[in-house]
Amino acid sequence: MKNIITLLAVIAIVGIGTAQENKSEYVLNGADSNVIEATLYHDNGTIAQTGFYTLNNKLQGEWISYDTNGNKTAIAKYDNGKKVGSWIFFQGETIKEVTYMNSKIAKVNTFKKDDTQIVSN
Repeated sequence: MKNIITLLAVIAIVGIGTAQENKSEYVLNGADSNVIEATLYHDNGTIAQTGFYTLNNKLQGEWISYDTNGNKTAIAKYDNGKKVGSWIFFQGETIKEVTYMNSKIAKVNTFKKDDTQIVSN
């Protein structure tokens, strides 16, 4: 419990110190939860990223990134700070699927937005 209070205090101090430059929200996700829900914003007020941190400040679960117009640019997955599973990157008319194993790139597939595969590595 002491660690949770310390972590929340640090987050609050950092959040207050950077509030004018970097808008971010951090919420303990439920009373008994082991993750902190994060929402980060672009300077124009649109959401830049959403995701979760462990109480040990490691990225956890699904993270989604957006451009300044609110368009989704990436979907990533973490397990206790390690890159896992398939990540999706939206790049104009193409979509890249990058598969991670042991936090290293194992495979890359590129698709057109109409779901046709154009390159496989």
